[in-house]
Amino acid sequence: MQGSGATLTWYHDFISPFAYLHWPKVRALMQTHAVEVVPILFAAVLEANGHKGPAEIPAKRTFTYRHVLWQARRRGTPLRFPPAHPFNPLAALRLAVAAGNTPEATTAIYDWIWAQGRDAGSVEALAPLLRELGVAADALGSDEGKSTLRANTEAAIAAGVFGVPTLAVGSDLFWGDDAHAFAVSVLEEPSLLAEAEMQRVASLPVGVRRA
Repeated sequence: MQGSGATLTWYHDFISPFAYLHWPKVRALMQTHAVEVVPILFAAVLEANGHKGPAEIPAKRTFTYRHVLWQARRRGTPLRFPPAHPFNPLAALRLAVAAGNTPEATTAIYDWIWAQGRDAGSVEALAPLLRELGVAADALGSDEGKSTLRANTEAAIAAGVFGVPTLAVGSDLFWGDDAHAFAVSVLEEPSLLAEAEMQRVASLPVGVRRA
């Protein structure tokens, strides 16, 4: 557990509308703290943890889509789903890497997908955005870009990341847009996770396991 001197890392995938909602908070945090922004492939994280994504469970898919729309409307944040979801996010992730993983590029890609509701499932669909960001289409297929994304994802899995978006404060993981205030509290008050009950629940015995 670490406080104001902790390393901050934000793991995200453009496939997540909750990451889109979380990104402005992370960008605001970057005004006062150094935050490493790490694009990762959410599908590989799900595979590593033996999980289904929320969009892979029909009833959860409907609830999730409606819930995120409701949250966006409450905040006054424009949100329009792309033509299909889930979509293949590899082109968007590789575009972020090719564009230098800058905050400006990250914002542009999120806005393309989630504010404008545009298709991001292929290099061809992203062509206008590539031109806007000054990235050549062949850069998205480069070995360097692919290896960077693979390394990012492997590092996230090694760190224990199980979902996106995740903000890591040191080695402590805070999953989801709704956990942002919790993460900031820990950042400002390093002793919070050292409290007795916080420590007890972290090592609570498992009472029963599914067969």
